[in-house]
Amino acid sequence: MFYAIISEDVPGSLPLRKQARPDHLARLEALRDAGRLLLAGPHPAEDCEDPGDAGFTGSLVVAEFESLAAAQAWADADPYVSAGVYRTVTVKPFRKVLP
Repeated sequence: MFYAIISEDVPGSLPLRKQARPDHLARLEALRDAGRLLLAGPHPAEDCEDPGDAGFTGSLVVAEFESLAAAQAWADADPYVSAGVYRTVTVKPFRKVLP
């Protein structure tokens, strides 16, 4: 089943994001390579593709896991969590309807 991992950043998270980004992306790439990643990306702090120094306000990952507990465990181990990027992380089941 798919699960949505919805994360909200702490204020001023951009320096923390930059530091932890390589490890964060490596985990996402592993999900992608296993055919389990539906989508992933950050929420820009401004209404544009590249918000520059404004940074990001959070992230969304939708991926396939064996259970809600497995999805939560994966989210809890995210390098952005240990780096202090995220203020909150919500994990919930997701059902893809379209496209």
